[in-house]
Order: sequence, then C-alpha cells, then structure tokens
Amino acid sequence: MNEQTLQLAGIVQNSIVDGPGIRLTLFTQGCPHHCPGCHNPETHPFEGGTPTTTEELMARVADDPLLGGITFSGGEPFCQAAALAPFARWCKERGLETAAYSGYTFEQLLSLKEDENVAALLASLDILIDGPFLIEQRSLELRFRGSRNQRTVDVPASLAAGTAVLDRSERWNGPEGA
Repeated sequence: MNEQTLQLAGIVQNSIVDGPGIRLTLFTQGCPHHCPGCHNPETHPFEGGTPTTTEELMARVADDPLLGGITFSGGEPFCQAAALAPFARWCKERGLETAAYSGYTFEQLLSLKEDENVAALLASLDILIDGPFLIEQRSLELRFRGSRNQRTVDVPASLAAGTAVLDRSERWNGPEGA
C-alpha cells in the first residue's frame, strides 16, 4: 500500500459510540455540508487538522488486539477518499468491520462512480450511515445515527443490488432494527 496522508481532526482509539464493538474512529478534517446543529462543527474547515499517514494508522491498528472495527467520521470522509480507500481495504483484509458516516446519500455516492477514489472507498465499506444531519429530525433514540433521515446501509448488498439495501441488524440499529 502506498503511504498516504490524511488531514484528521481527531482519532478515538477504542471508541464504543461510533459503531458496535470496540473501534478506531477517525474524524476527517473538512466538510462541504455544514449541517446546522452538526455534532462536529470544528471539522468543517478544510484547513487545519493534523497530517497523519496511513502508516501511522496501520501501526495503531496492529498494536490494538481489541479492535473489531474502523469508523470514518468527520468532516466528510469521502472528501479524503484517495487516502481512506486503501486504508479501509487494508483493515477489511485483516477482518475489521469498516464503516463510514457521510452527509452524502448512498445514491449520491454511487452517482460519483467515475471518481475511482469514491468508488474504491465505498467498495471497501461494510456499513454506511448516509445522509445529512437534519436537526428537525434529530433523535437521541437512534443507535449510531443522529437524525431519522439517516440510514444504515449494507454497502456490499447495496453495491450488488445497485440500490440502497438497509441493514436492519440489532447490533447497528437496536432491538427494533429501525
């Protein structure tokens, strides 16, 4: 894997709030969506953040036997798809579940398939929490989502079907599988 550099707003090692199990969560710097009420407004500017190499991230993963998954949050992870895609693929090859939050919908990302980096990152994900945060649809009852319009998308099934297939598992959505 060629070493890439990401601009990160933060890293949370052993997160239990950004997906099921123990995860490494990367908060990318830069977001074009600027959702009102965003949980991470400090990630909106594309300037700033901390340059972090994929090699540094691979070392964090290799040194943590408790990790069960990786979550990309933001900012907007798909704005740094060129660096995230090979890292996500590397993690997935090691048996880690890969997930991303995006203000874009699955359909919007799929329509960008001419961008090979976006397509490669999407293909390296197991789960996508898609759609912008909408404060008027905010809910504290949703598991791993901030607003009711956001969906938990099963990415491999969705790519195979060519349309969004929702993950209804309890581990991602709670007892009702909403």
